Parts: sequence; C-alpha cells; structure tokens
Amino acid sequence: MALKLESKESVLVATINRPARKNAVDQETLDELASALKQAEAQSTRVIVLTGAENTFCSGADLSGVREVEFTDALHKLLIQLATSPCVTIAAIDGHALGAGAQLAISCDLRVATARAVVGVPAARLGLVVNHWTVERLTRECSWPVARAMLLAAQNYSGEELAHLGAVHRIGDLDTALDWAGKIAALAPLSIAGHKAALNASSREPEIDEIVRWTRDFAWASKDVEEGRAAFLEKRAAKFKGE
Repeated sequence: MALKLESKESVLVATINRPARKNAVDQETLDELASALKQAEAQSTRVIVLTGAENTFCSGADLSGVREVEFTDALHKLLIQLATSPCVTIAAIDGHALGAGAQLAISCDLRVATARAVVGVPAARLGLVVNHWTVERLTRECSWPVARAMLLAAQNYSGEELAHLGAVHRIGDLDTALDWAGKIAALAPLSIAGHKAALNASSREPEIDEIVRWTRDFAWASKDVEEGRAAFLEKRAAKFKGE
C-alpha cells in the first residue's frame, strides 16, 4: 500500500508511505488518497492530517508516470478534493515538499512544518507548467511574491521562512499537528464547513483558464520536457531551448 491510514476518534492520519521513492506520488498513491478522503467524509471524520513517512513529506511526482494524462487529471482532482473536503485538512510537513508535494501541502487548509522543511515548485527546472488552479491556490495561500519566486525562479522556502510569511501556520512536527487536529475536531463542524466554503469561494475567469491550459499543454508537449527529465535522471544541469 502506498498510503498508511490511522484513525483516532474524529481524526484521520494519512501517511504517504513510499520511502524508497522519497514519497513521490504515483497513480496508485493518488487513487488511494482520493478513496481515503471519500471514506473519511462518509465516516464523519472531522480532521485529516496528511504527512509522509521517514522524515519526507513528498518529493514530487513519480517521474515514470508524470506525463500521463490520467496521472495529471487525477492529481488535479485530488487537489480540489483536498481543498473542498468538509473535513479540515492539515499538512504535517517535514523534509521535502516539492512539486506535487507542494501542491498537496497548499491544497490543505492548514500547514504545520518543521523549521528544516523545504517547500518548492521546481517545474521550471523540468520544463513543466503547473495547472492554473495550483497557481491561483499558491498565490492565495503563500502570497503573490512567494508564488512568483517559486514558479519563475524555482526558489525553495524553508518551513521557518514560510512561517514568517504566514504560509505555514505552526512550526512543529507530526505530534504538533495531531495536537492541533484534536482541538479542531472538538469545534463545531457545521461552522467550520460554512467558513471553509466561504474561504474557498472565488471568481474565476474562463478565458484565463483557457490561455493557461494552452500554454501548459504546449510546454508539456515540448522537447524541453524530455530534456528536463533526462537531466533530472542523469543528475546534471538541463539545457533548455524553448522548443
């Protein structure tokens, strides 16, 4: 199993358990997490804590399947499922939360991170373009300046830096997140659900989505993606040509 689940009263702990791959998510992981979220909602779970095994939250997407349409569609749906779940979702971050890991973290309502945690979206190092939903969510959860640095300069931020910026709500480990989760679970769930729906409400411009979708599809079909993947696997600097 790519996901380890533990329930305690009204709190579910979902642990990405692929340490050999530094908890990079593949299709199986996405499917298991989507199923766990749906089951948690049906069982009246109030808080979901998402974390990673062996001191790594999630190092990104498993590159063996990242180009597959099925994978990217499933990831997008999962991010929205996390963000819109009636449960309060908390990302307990230690180690790396990169790429898809950062996307999962910002999709959660709240974030607890160790000071040494590293969060970033290195898409530009791989010739990729993230979807518009992620860009919008990143700007809202981490601010425009942080989003610009992450997306345009592939800059990573430590947990401590993000805490100073308000993008990480508490500095601490999994126990810190679980303690907070227990306190949140004791609050009025209907109040929380109503507030969460209001916080998530936003105006969307379909024409902007279409432009972003076109540029994203163009980038994913480019030779730069092949170069980015090859450079990653060969542990060398990529040479992008913009084609």
